[in-house]
Amino acid sequence: MAYEPKPPVIPTDRTCPFDPDPEYRRLREEEPISPVRFDIAPGRDDGWLVTRHDHVRAIMTDPRFSHRAELLALVASPPFEVEKYDPQPSGPGSFVRMDAPDHTHYRRLLTGFFTVRKIQEYEPTLAGIIDGVLDEMAGLEPPVDLLPAFVQKVVHRSVHSVMGVPEEDIAELDRHFSAIMRIDYTLEEFIEHNTALDRTLARVVKDLFAEPNDKLLGKLVKTGELTEEELANVAWITIGGALDTTPNMLGLGTFAFLEHPEQLRKVRERPELMERAVEELLRYLTISHMGASRVALEDVEVGGKTVEAGQTVVLSLPAANRDPEQFEDPEVFDVTRPSRRHLAFGFGIHQCLGQHLARATLRIGFQKLFDRFPDLRLAVEPQEVPLRDKAMHYGVYALPVTWG
Repeated sequence: MAYEPKPPVIPTDRTCPFDPDPEYRRLREEEPISPVRFDIAPGRDDGWLVTRHDHVRAIMTDPRFSHRAELLALVASPPFEVEKYDPQPSGPGSFVRMDAPDHTHYRRLLTGFFTVRKIQEYEPTLAGIIDGVLDEMAGLEPPVDLLPAFVQKVVHRSVHSVMGVPEEDIAELDRHFSAIMRIDYTLEEFIEHNTALDRTLARVVKDLFAEPNDKLLGKLVKTGELTEEELANVAWITIGGALDTTPNMLGLGTFAFLEHPEQLRKVRERPELMERAVEELLRYLTISHMGASRVALEDVEVGGKTVEAGQTVVLSLPAANRDPEQFEDPEVFDVTRPSRRHLAFGFGIHQCLGQHLARATLRIGFQKLFDRFPDLRLAVEPQEVPLRDKAMHYGVYALPVTWG
């Protein structure tokens, strides 16, 4: 009998390309901390789904909840049978699934590269990259798929210029990250892409140790604080995070603008609204539709429910970002809305390290794209746009557009 994994513990059936599963609304109103069971867990298979903004934010800042890899249940089970699940602590340098002080140690080495000031200094370079990509796109015969023509080129070249990794290696890594970030891969695909990913990163890091450059990863080599294994894991997080988030926001955000022409018109008429529009897109779309997760280190009372030690809680970021207690008319895309309270980048010590770079890429990218192609429009019917609903981060697999 073929193995049939249980469905994800969180709702992922979207009835609209821009809205989360409508089940979230019911849960948030009726059962904001609801029980769930996990198909694969290192200990307890019972846990909780959290859907209200205040509860999610509180858990993300509570040190009684851990993000350690060896303690967490899997939010999305692999689509093949796992005979034994024995997760180990994250490897050296893989700081995302660590708690303080280990998380703090590695994050400290990186924080200085992603401050608001550093990203502001980088913006002219980023703008030049985007202009160059748009020049190339203007030379194409429409219709084109916006992802390879614009989105991927911008992100690949930006990651190359920040990280100091050859652009051809960035493209290779992107191919493997895209495969393993799906939730419908085969066991053979999982092994193939993880093996190739590790091999490529090991080669890139070896080259950097042999001849460190003056970009982010090269400067980390020069500190003398990281081994090759640690740097490879840091690169996995920083490069992988960039390649699986910003492109999805650029593609899906463009789709949202094109389907909400009245909102696009507002930012075209008042360019100063673009910064606010980006925050609203982050809130409204919330591409991390699988949410975040934490595990309780002791019994914790949350919203009148007791989360027991060892239980994993899934924090629904899409539901939290549509919470009417925090956002007026949350189901409406409104570029004039002050949306800075959103949780699209998480919150607390694990808040996205590259959020300022992502914001700059989106703000400059959208502004220049619609300035260069003011009549940009879909080349297919909206329902024909393929959606990434079977992946850890939501988005589009293609966005056929035309102009002229």
